[in-house]
Parts: sequence; C-alpha cells; structure tokens
Amino acid sequence: MSEHLRTALDLAAAQIPALPLRAGKVPFGNCRRCADNACGGRPNMKNPGRCTCPNPCHGWAAATADPGVINSPTWRRAWRDAAAVAYHPGGAGLTVVDLDNPAAIAWARASLPGTRTVPTTRGEHWLYQGAIQSANAVHPGVDVKSTMAYARWLGPGTGTITALPDAVRALVVKEPATVRPAAVAMPAWASGGQCPHRMPAYLDRGIAMAVQRITEAREAVHATVYRTFLAVLSTHGRCGCLTETHVARLFTAAQAKGESPRHCTDAWTNALTSLGL
Repeated sequence: MSEHLRTALDLAAAQIPALPLRAGKVPFGNCRRCADNACGGRPNMKNPGRCTCPNPCHGWAAATADPGVINSPTWRRAWRDAAAVAYHPGGAGLTVVDLDNPAAIAWARASLPGTRTVPTTRGEHWLYQGAIQSANAVHPGVDVKSTMAYARWLGPGTGTITALPDAVRALVVKEPATVRPAAVAMPAWASGGQCPHRMPAYLDRGIAMAVQRITEAREAVHATVYRTFLAVLSTHGRCGCLTETHVARLFTAAQAKGESPRHCTDAWTNALTSLGL
C-alpha cells in the first residue's frame, strides 16, 4: 500500500474527504469518458446525481471519505501515480486560510483569532471549524479554501482548532456590484410599455418570487440563477414590461449568493438566447 493511499484512508476514517493530486498540486485530468464534461458532471453539491465515473478525475468534487472508493482498483492506480494527497475542507466542515508568505502570516497574527496551524512550503494553513464559500486573493498572499475547493494535506497541524470567526467570514463577503444599465442586455424590442397582463402587481410579485427563489438556494446556485432568469424572461421577456431596475434586483440577489457580475450577465444572455430573444 502506497503512503498516499494510507494517508487517504486515515483521512477517510476521520470523515475528511480525500483525493489524489498529480505533480504540481493539481487534480487528475478528466478521463476520456468525462472530457469536456461529456459525462454530465461529477455528482457534488452543485450537480448531484449525474456522472458515475469511478475515476478520481473531477477535481475537488471527486474527494471522498468512502474507503471502498479510495481503495478501489481504479483509485489505487491513481494513488500509485499521485504526488500528494489533498482534501476537501468544506466537506469536512473546515475552512483553511492559506497564508502564502511571511507577510501574510504576520497579517493573520494581527487580524485573526489563533487556531490550529499547519506549516506549508512557503507559509501556513490556519484551520477553523466551520465551512464557508471559498475565495482567492482576499488579502495579499491570502486565499480561503472551504466549499468547492481542495487543499493539500500536510498533516494535522498544531494548536487547538477555533470556531470559524466573523473576521474570516467577512473576508469572503463581497458587496454586490452595482448593475449598470449598459451591463444589462434587454431584448432589442423591449419598450418598457404597459404589461399585457394588465396588472403591474403581477410583474412585481413575479420579480419578488424570483428574488426569493435565488436567495433561498442552498446548492446549485449557478443553475438556480439561470433557471430563474429563464422563468422571468419566458413570462415577461416579450411584453416589454421588464426594466433595468427589475433586472438589477435579480442580479443583486444572485451576487449576494456569490455569483459574479459576469456570471449574472452570462446567465441572462444565455436565457435570452435560449428563448430566441
């Protein structure tokens, strides 16, 4: 049994989802079956119940605490070729503050509560109990790795782990960007005239329900945003009653869930295209 496989099984026993990394600290590339997402995507919190590929070729989403999978023939071959072991912090209910240099470590010591630390090749990982959205470059030399991300396993670390503090949560919270009129693609013939439904309250209620649907999404946020945009446009996209103010409300709700302005614009454009608008 390889050292990496043994480490992964130890992690699985502690309910920490593990996955193999190739040289360069990158996941295994997709197999032919899964290339270009032809398989439909690995089952995970964003995309449950699709690809059943047994290969560890879906990045962080392949991480598992199932010893039967980790020790399967397919995965054993990957462990033989692996250069390191990684884990999915969010899947273990953890958040890693990745400090990439001495300046970042000094900043953390002055700004964050002490917790368990793990030395890395260039800095330290600070581990907190609790999972949040991952984010890169939250401060010079600082990344936050938790849900939908992986971190290299470098040992259990030292010190007592601390509950995830508000100071770390605040690092990944971004103010929703203001949606400028030029950033919102409206149907070319939308005139802003009276809604043919003859009830302005119908539109207002529909936008409020759409905002609520996005706000209440707990997983598959990308897909929820797109489906919600599609539903709004399928009902109101041809009557000219949608204004940039209405669309801005939808974009703001999506960005509050972690979507970027670009993701919002792409989802809106794709919905328009899907409906032939």
